[in-house]
Amino acid sequence: MTNKVQIYLGLGGNIANELGDPTSHILAVRDTLNTDERFCDVVLSSLYASKPFGVTDQPDFVNAVLSAKTALDPMSLLNFCQDLEQGAGRVRLRRWGERSLDVDILLYGDDVIHNDRLTVPHSGIFERNFVLVPLLELNDKLMISGQKIRELALAHEMDGLTKLANNSN
Repeated sequence: MTNKVQIYLGLGGNIANELGDPTSHILAVRDTLNTDERFCDVVLSSLYASKPFGVTDQPDFVNAVLSAKTALDPMSLLNFCQDLEQGAGRVRLRRWGERSLDVDILLYGDDVIHNDRLTVPHSGIFERNFVLVPLLELNDKLMISGQKIRELALAHEMDGLTKLANNSN
């Protein structure tokens, strides 16, 4: 694979369906990327339970962050992520609502992207410890929009988070 770019994907879910529960959906994403030749160096963070963000009248979430390298361009990666969500039976009922699987592109190299389908870095990345804590776990030297992740207070804040499991990749 040539011209690989480092990506970070935010993974989460809070409802089970006939295809599995949130944990199994997250692990399936890791397994899919591990077997897809368009991706390499796939690493999944620990799994974390978190309280819902935005809309709170729903079950707690299971969250993780996955890092990998890919030659896919950003829009192809977005389509791939949406295919993963559909494969897990995701139905979009309301913004920030219940879902079997959510796959967000958090970072795509150092690129800044803003169009009607994709914003990178992810627009809520600095507001969500369920994203920053696992990002810090994966790469404590990571820079996001010129800021060192290890210097972001929220990256060390476990309030509302429970570490569920370490993952062997």
